Formats: sequence, structure tokens, C-alpha cells
Amino acid sequence: MEKIYTGKTKDVFKLDNGNVLLLFKDDCTGKDGKFDPGENAVGLTIEGIGRENLKTSIHFFELLKEAGVKTHYVDADIDKATMEVLPATVFGKGLEVICRHVATGSFIRRYGAYIEDGTPIEGGYVETTFKDDEKGDPLVTKDALALLGVMTPEMYDSMKEQTLAITKIVADDLAKKGLILYDIKFEFGYSEDGEVILIDEIASGNMRVYKDGEIVDPMDLTKMILG
Repeated sequence: MEKIYTGKTKDVFKLDNGNVLLLFKDDCTGKDGKFDPGENAVGLTIEGIGRENLKTSIHFFELLKEAGVKTHYVDADIDKATMEVLPATVFGKGLEVICRHVATGSFIRRYGAYIEDGTPIEGGYVETTFKDDEKGDPLVTKDALALLGVMTPEMYDSMKEQTLAITKIVADDLAKKGLILYDIKFEFGYSEDGEVILIDEIASGNMRVYKDGEIVDPMDLTKMILG
């Protein structure tokens, strides 16, 4: 089994059957020892969070499958903290797609002069960033992605439409448990036939969720989601 990529929260391996294996690690994005899905660097390590993120991913990928949403998900092994997925090509050197239902975090750090922290965003707001730690994961527009040859406008539209639909499925599921989704981070790629599909994970460590006005710790969130 050949390692093909080392990421912040996962390592990626190529399988003999042509699929890909994701190994979930116990690292989380954050700053100064505090969890923050909006940060672009590992800020802390939480023992067991890799498996918890995997459990959450399985839960939501199965929900998406039931809803007829195609993703790269194939199967998973919780004991080994691994998930088998279909091969897909990332856009450019990697993109992150954030969907926001409530204005907070880095959104407020950028636009706080125009909107108050905690303001609901009706219908959701999608923004895209390059995965580039040195530049702080800069925002990039649809027009720039097309100009740079990263993706076609049609691919962007598909990615945005899927992001809004997937986020609603996740938010609706969380709402049944008394939880409010503020924002969530995804990654997309394209299959061999050029179809845009969700890749990576749908994990507790990649979303900001509140209950009774307080942010929920990723480990506690997984228990609430699966409990």
C-alpha cells in the first residue's frame, strides 16, 4: 500500500484495487490549543478524534447515499480509523468549500464591520478557498477559478449546488438533535468521467455546531450525532 499524500488530519494511500484509503488522524485545525474549523493549520491533538470523525463521516455519507447524492464513499473500518473511497482528482492543488448558515469565525474577522457575529444567513452562503497554508488559504472566486484553469464555470455551479444541498441535509439532521449548524467545510474533486463529487470527509472536526448558545466540542458532537 503506497502513501500518496500526508494531510493535516488524514493520510492517503493507494489500494491495489484502484481505490484510495484515508487514515483518520487525531489532529484538529485550530489556534492556541482551541478548536476552530476555520483555521488552516493543526492547532491541537485530541485523542480518539480520528475515529470519532470517521464515525460522523459514515453517518452522513450514508444519509447522502439514501438521498441519492453521489460521493466518493465506499466503505469504512472504524477499528483501523480508515475509509475506502473512489479515486478522484482534486481541483488545482486542492480547494476547500465552506458553507455558512450563521456569520461567525473567519467570516466575521473579514467582514465584521458589515455584519454582526451570530447573524443567520438565509439559504446559506458558499465560499471557496485554495488550500495553501503559506498564504492562509486565500479566498478565490468562480471567475478566478475559471481564469486559472482550475475548473469550468459549470463545474463550479455543480459544486456550489451540491454544497448547499449537502449542507441542508447535514443541518436538518443536526436540528433533529437540538443542534444548530453554523458552518461546515467540504472538499470536492472530479471523477474519471469529469463528474464533480464530494470527497474527503463530513466530520465533527470540520463543522461548527452550537447547542443552547454554546459551541459543541467535536468529541461531544459525535456522541450527540450518533446517540
